[in-house]
Amino acid sequence: MCFEAKRLYRLALGPVLMLLAMVSAGAWAADGERSTVNMSPGVTEVGQTIFDLHMIILWICVIIGVLVFGVMFYSIIYHRKSRGVTPATFHESTTVEIAWTVVPFIILIAMAVPATKTLIDIYNFDDAEMDIMVTGYQWKWKYEYLNDAGENVQFFSSLSTPQSEILNAEAKGEHYLLEVDEPVVIPVNTKVRFLMTANDVIHSWWVPELAVKKDAIPGFINETWTLATEEGIYRGQCAELCGKDHGFMPIVVNVVSKEEYAEWLAGKQAEAAKIKELMAQTFSLEELVERGKGVYERSCLACHGANGEGGVGTAIAGSAIANGDMQGHLDVVANGVAGTAMQAFGGQLNDVDLAAVVTYQRNAFGNNMGDMAQPIDVYNFKNGQ
Repeated sequence: MCFEAKRLYRLALGPVLMLLAMVSAGAWAADGERSTVNMSPGVTEVGQTIFDLHMIILWICVIIGVLVFGVMFYSIIYHRKSRGVTPATFHESTTVEIAWTVVPFIILIAMAVPATKTLIDIYNFDDAEMDIMVTGYQWKWKYEYLNDAGENVQFFSSLSTPQSEILNAEAKGEHYLLEVDEPVVIPVNTKVRFLMTANDVIHSWWVPELAVKKDAIPGFINETWTLATEEGIYRGQCAELCGKDHGFMPIVVNVVSKEEYAEWLAGKQAEAAKIKELMAQTFSLEELVERGKGVYERSCLACHGANGEGGVGTAIAGSAIANGDMQGHLDVVANGVAGTAMQAFGGQLNDVDLAAVVTYQRNAFGNNMGDMAQPIDVYNFKNGQ
C-alpha cells in the first residue's frame, strides 16, 4: 500500500473505532439492559421521547458514517496508485453538487422535526397539578410546596452521608454522597412544576431519571416539570460547579402513590403546626441545649467541627462570638458574615431551632455562659424589636 493510502488509513481508523463503540452502545440499550455509556430513558414520557430521539439521531449518524467511510476505504483500496489506476480528470459535476446539497438538507429537516416537537413538549408547563419552589444554597436545597394543599410545607434537604465515609474511616455505602436527610416527595402520575432559583451562586437541579435539569440562578426563576409514571426513589446532584462542596449537595426524589403522598403531606402540615406552637413556648436551658445539639450536628458540624474546634469555619470553643453579647451572636447566626463561608441561617432554621443552636453554642465546648435565647427572642431580633 502506498504511503498516501497508509496515511489515510490511519486518519480514518480513529473515527471508525468511535463509530463501532457508538453502535455497540446503541445495541446494548436496544436489548433493554442498562448501559453505563448511554443515556437512560428514565420514568417519564418526556424522558422516553428524549431517549428515542437520541437513538434515532445516533443511528442516522452511524449510517452516514458507515457510508462515508465505506466509500473512503473502497476508494483507498481499489483506486490506489499502486494498482495503476489513473485518476479522473473531471473538474465539476452539477449532479454531484446538487446531490450533496439537497441530501444533507433533507437529513437535517428529518432530524429537526422530531427535535422541535420534543423541545416544545419539554417547555410545556401547562396543566401542572402542583408547584414546588426549589432554592439552591451552598450547599443544600430548600423546597417549598406552593399549592393551597401544601401551604406552610417547606424544608431543607442536606447531605446525610456520614462523615466517617467521606473521611474513609468506614466503607462507603451503596448511595455514597447521594443520601439526604429530607427527600422531595411527589405523587405518581402527577404533573409537577418546579420553580428554580438560588440564594447565593448558580446551582443546577438535575435528576436524570425524571428528565429534569435546570439552572437555579440568583434573582431569576426558571421553570421545569416532570410527570413520573413509576413509583420509586430517584437520585440526582447539583450539576453546576457552585463552590468547594459542590459534590456534597445531592437530590433525592421519592415518587409515591397519591394516597401515600396525602399521608406524607398531612404529616408535614402537622409538623409545621407543631413548630408554630413551639414558637410561643418558653423552654428550659436543658431543653434548648438538647435540641440545639441536634441542630448543630446537622447544620454546623461540617464547618465548625464536632467539638467546636473549627476547620472550614472558625472555632466555636472559646470564641468571642459565643462568649460575647447575645445580640451579636444572634446576628452572626441569623445574618451570616459577608465574604466568608458563614451562611445566613435566619431563613434556613425556624425560630425554635435557631434559638436552640445559639443556646447550645453558648453552653457547649467549654463555653459556659449559662444564658439562653428563647424563640420569642429570635422572632423579635428578626423583626428589629
